[in-house]
Amino acid sequence: MSSKPVDVTVEVFTRFGNKDVPGILEMLADDILIEFYGPSVIPYAGTYRGLEEARRFFETVLGSVDIHQFEPEQFLNDGQMVTVTGNLHLTARSTGRDIVSAFAHVITVQDGKWLRFRDFMNTSAAEAAFKA
Repeated sequence: MSSKPVDVTVEVFTRFGNKDVPGILEMLADDILIEFYGPSVIPYAGTYRGLEEARRFFETVLGSVDIHQFEPEQFLNDGQMVTVTGNLHLTARSTGRDIVSAFAHVITVQDGKWLRFRDFMNTSAAEAAFKA
């Protein structure tokens, strides 16, 4: 497998689409930092450090929403940084409400593994979908 930042990121996205959390974890640095910005009503919002917390993040995301669309459009690479833009359509399982948003992910790749992952999306749409 290639250790190029875009190739690594495409592989993580593929494993996410396959709901392969153990496979995702193989692609993360031991000291991974995940930052998903948003209010606490979004079950997976927060900061996660290390592989165990990363496992919890990905399991919470996949357990909280049904994914209808998670479509990256563009992968921009600048050294170790990869910025991914795209669109998503999710349904919050707890309420049945939809989340439709563009997204931007900013990822740092080091030694062929994700070191940092930041998620930017329309968190007001996610908040509205998760509010009871």
